[in-house]
Amino acid sequence: MEDKKNALKIAVVAVLTAVVVVFTMIVRIPTAKGYLNLCDVAICFTAFTFGPWTAFIAAGLGTALADLISGYAQWAPISFVVHGLEGLLVALIVGQQAGRVIPFFKKVLAGLVCMATVSIGYFLLSAIFISGFSVAAAEIPGNLIQSGVGAVLGLAVSYAVQRAYPPVRGLAW
Repeated sequence: MEDKKNALKIAVVAVLTAVVVVFTMIVRIPTAKGYLNLCDVAICFTAFTFGPWTAFIAAGLGTALADLISGYAQWAPISFVVHGLEGLLVALIVGQQAGRVIPFFKKVLAGLVCMATVSIGYFLLSAIFISGFSVAAAEIPGNLIQSGVGAVLGLAVSYAVQRAYPPVRGLAW
């Protein structure tokens, strides 16, 4: 029985990775160095619903694959690290709250950590490896908006899914 449950969890990770790819590629708002997207909605949904390891893998791999597919291969390693860490940290902050409401302060803290991870991570890594600090600084406001919207909408979707289908909590990893 444990093997079936592990196989189901692996399938869930694969599907959520694909969801992150789609959310990253469907809505793209061009910026000076790349684009803003809705990946953080899918990442935060995954983190709030499925736990740290699922969020880390789906977020990191999904955004990196989207960068490769979209012609932004230089961003793939940075996206993998930044968004993977984002998913992991957000999930660790809220913890597994099976059957319990996540306290408001944990929701706010998770949202702030999401925003800080994305904006600081992209700023530092792109400044070092791609563009320099002045150009990377110009992307901070967009990254803050993208990740802030993602945290709020991801939480809302997670709440709706868990309310509609409570057994989804058993797929956390």
